[in-house]
Amino acid sequence: MAKSETFQELDLSNAFLFALVLGIPEVCRLVLELILGRPMGKIQVHVEKSLLYSSDFKSVRLDVYASEAFRLDCDIEMQNKDQKNLPKRSRFYQAEADVTALKPGEDYSCLRDNYIIFICTFDPFGKGLYRYVYENICHETGMPLNDGTKKIFLNTKGRNDPDVSPELVHFLKYVENTTDEFVEKANDPVIKTIHDQVTELKKSREWEAKYMKFEELLLDREQEGREEGLAQMSKLIRLLLRDGKAEQIPLITEDPELRDRLLKQYHI
Repeated sequence: MAKSETFQELDLSNAFLFALVLGIPEVCRLVLELILGRPMGKIQVHVEKSLLYSSDFKSVRLDVYASEAFRLDCDIEMQNKDQKNLPKRSRFYQAEADVTALKPGEDYSCLRDNYIIFICTFDPFGKGLYRYVYENICHETGMPLNDGTKKIFLNTKGRNDPDVSPELVHFLKYVENTTDEFVEKANDPVIKTIHDQVTELKKSREWEAKYMKFEELLLDREQEGREEGLAQMSKLIRLLLRDGKAEQIPLITEDPELRDRLLKQYHI
């Protein structure tokens, strides 16, 4: 396992720091303005309270509520690992948001616009774009459904600089290079404002101690996962040998889909 970073060395891509920084309403407002390309009013941010005890330490989800003037709700999530499930996950988040958005008796017109936003440190669709925006449209006419929903996937590894604002490019590069040197080189006032907040947070002994606890829990969870995985593999190998399927044993270490299918088949 790679050596853990100190709290002061973290980039914004780290789930813990991302939650702290984007949990500041002013910072979140600036980031949303970069992503959506328009001014935002006053916003409220709710960070998952279960951050330190979440089963997924590699990402964190923030619920963002914009001012009534914009009638906009957003879910923002940092993603560092491509689990090949972002389209379906965005669908689930959208449904989850809609179910809780209306009070009994309210008309559907009361639904606020809702954006699901993933900030990825990988290219989720392999086209080299910094930003992928999806919305429901008519196949026959190309007309948007205008249901008030969008799903936005951001890619820190984008290559189409002329097609997006320099400010958005600066932010996405800053996510993985959260340093004084990058901020000085970018010479971007928005990035400077965000970085000032990051710098102040990194001075906090309280948050540093909480991050150390976070890392401790992460290491414990990874160790538990390795031990559980070894136990599962051992049991699966015994069952394959029992059933005369020894030829599949080398394959389960190379083919995750086959391994998962066999684990479900044997109810492991």
